[in-house]
Amino acid sequence: MAAIERHGVNARYSKAVIHGDTVYLAGQVAVEPVPAGAAEQTSKVLAQIDHYLAECGTDKSKLLSAIVLFSDLRDFDEVNSVWDAWVVPGHTPARTPIQTKLLTPPHRVAIQVVAAR
Repeated sequence: MAAIERHGVNARYSKAVIHGDTVYLAGQVAVEPVPAGAAEQTSKVLAQIDHYLAECGTDKSKLLSAIVLFSDLRDFDEVNSVWDAWVVPGHTPARTPIQTKLLTPPHRVAIQVVAAR
């Protein structure tokens, strides 16, 4: 049985969990969302994802899936313009966009990904 490795552990969750050759990241939101718009928040979130993936021995070219949470789907095109420039062509993950109320009002986008190592 493959070992389970946890990164950034606190009392409530882990920022990343590795099981075998699969890396699961917790949903990411911009650390400093104000006064950033949706595009700037998305850039911050994707930089955080890059950081945690690297920490876990992988990168965005190995993404398997992504869930993109929007506080308002009117930000869809703005978020996608940043996302499209970030993902590796030909290595795009399965992706699900969802509109939902995010836990903190200044946040406009949250992204959760799973990647292979």
